[in-house]
Amino acid sequence: MSTTAEVELTVVLPCLNEERTVGRCVRQAIETCAGSDISAEIVVADNGSADRSCQLAREAGARVIDVPARGYGAALRAGIAAARGRYVAMADSDDSYEMKDIPALVTELRGGADLVMGSRFRGTIEPGAMPFLHRFLGNPVLTFLLNLFFGAGVSDAHCGLRAFSKSAIDRLSLRSSGMEFASEMLIRATQEGLRIREVPTSLRPDGRDRKPHLRTWHDGWRHLRFMLLFSPLWLFLVPGALLGACGFAITIVVAFVPLTILGHKLDTHFAIAGSSLAILGLQLALLGVFAKTIFVLDGIGRSKGAQRLIERFHLERWLLLGLVLFVAGVALDATILVRWIRTHGGALDPNTTHLAILGGTLMAIGVELAFGAFFLSLLKASRTGRWV
Repeated sequence: MSTTAEVELTVVLPCLNEERTVGRCVRQAIETCAGSDISAEIVVADNGSADRSCQLAREAGARVIDVPARGYGAALRAGIAAARGRYVAMADSDDSYEMKDIPALVTELRGGADLVMGSRFRGTIEPGAMPFLHRFLGNPVLTFLLNLFFGAGVSDAHCGLRAFSKSAIDRLSLRSSGMEFASEMLIRATQEGLRIREVPTSLRPDGRDRKPHLRTWHDGWRHLRFMLLFSPLWLFLVPGALLGACGFAITIVVAFVPLTILGHKLDTHFAIAGSSLAILGLQLALLGVFAKTIFVLDGIGRSKGAQRLIERFHLERWLLLGLVLFVAGVALDATILVRWIRTHGGALDPNTTHLAILGGTLMAIGVELAFGAFFLSLLKASRTGRWV
């Protein structure tokens, strides 16, 4: 073990009742670092073990810290905070990761990377090391979504073996306490423009004699939920824009273009459905704009698009757009009203009904835009202190 002044790398191992494997993991990490000329310390972040994990970890050469707050993320955050090294590597205490892969991570850090991800899919996954659902569904799908939502560009977003510059990760102000900590680290690193690299790593069957702490569906949902909450663009804006565009297009087509599909004419019920989708879509899209604005102004995340929208936002322009749409809807419905009066209150033909639905849709959208603009202006003013 190195003295405080000499420590280059801290290896953090979260631990909860891992007496069968934690000592072996600590010894392997020490031997690997010593054999690769890496001055290192091993920190075991104990999360309330009721067995001999802490004792065995100390005997193997680790510094053990007690973490009262339960959870994988809570243990890792405490371990990172206690780290003395310039760099930090994290791995599990169940002997599933090869500690011999650590030097490759450190090499990338020395070369200028801020975060180095291990990739089990680019490396080796031994038979029985990863459950079928995790290997062919959970990890690939969640990695794909994380890359789609945030542009991380990695092949294994949830690898538990990774290393990073302590100063860079400290700037991210990570907050998660559960398994989603792994996603939060990568998402925030991507948002902040950290230099991310990836190296192949190995995974072998763990040495436990009990079930793993990871719960497939529960923790998978926590990861997905976290990604959605951290991406208002994909949670609100994208589905809202698609629903709104499709709904408005259907309303216009029914009103102006006689269209028959599979022998059936698109009639009034389609116009009503289109109107509902258009209004609902705009509401979702506005929620996305509001959420993204809060993220940027409160410093939760970064978005160049949202930043440009905030900087260039002018209340009066959006009020004018809302007014134009509202007036267009009123004019359309007023024309229909005049026609109805001239026919002495006679029944309206279907085409006229479709135009009335379009008019009502335009009025509703115009009002939503106008009041949404006021709310966005309020958000901006409350955070920046500029009310005019």
